[in-house]
Amino acid sequence: MTPTELLIEEFSRIQGSVRATLKNATVATLTYRAGADDNTIAWLIWHLSRLQDDHIADLAGTEQVYTGQGWEKRFDLPFGPERIGYGFTSAEVAAVRSDAHLLGGYYDAVHTATLAYLTALIAADLDGVVDASWTPAVTVGVRLASVLSDDLQHAGQAAFVRGQADRADV
Repeated sequence: MTPTELLIEEFSRIQGSVRATLKNATVATLTYRAGADDNTIAWLIWHLSRLQDDHIADLAGTEQVYTGQGWEKRFDLPFGPERIGYGFTSAEVAAVRSDAHLLGGYYDAVHTATLAYLTALIAADLDGVVDASWTPAVTVGVRLASVLSDDLQHAGQAAFVRGQADRADV
């Protein structure tokens, strides 16, 4: 297995988790909060999609799927398209209200862009420095590992919240 094949396998696992979490989910399920300020499934999936979109577009030198394909208009959120979820308040998390079709469609579009980027990579590309302000410098490989780690954690959180929502009969 090549490094590119491994990355594609890992990013495809995120897509599988997103799809399973969204399957037959209602807006009530997607916006369920176990606690007053807990993250919702909608926010978790929107955020992991935004994170992946932002970082992959930066690596690829392309426009983000969110703005380039008009997803920001479809989501119609009360904050700018440059926001990806870091530092969001409880009210901002609650503002991410969407149905499963929109969330899944956006993630699938991001996944498609991610695969296009990954299939063009060669192993040597993974050592390219993308941020020299850190010690050690951040490479393409480290950035991709960071996106995978964040996204897998958020996908797992969303699946957990889905289980809570289902048990609460939301």
